[in-house]
Amino acid sequence: MTAKKIKTVACPTCGKPVEWRPENACRPFCCERCKLIDLGEWAAENYKVPAQDGLPEDMPGAN
Repeated sequence: MTAKKIKTVACPTCGKPVEWRPENACRPFCCERCKLIDLGEWAAENYKVPAQDGLPEDMPGAN
């Protein structure tokens, strides 16, 4: 039986390597602190998801 290779990703906040395991409740972050820093950035509206103007054609009231 071959050993399963564990995927490693970089923490989005500090860049520290993080093992992608189900036991890691903070993934993709390395720790709770980095997770909360990221949440604070979203709450402060420093991060934004681009949106298109107008309503999608399949939404009620779009026409």
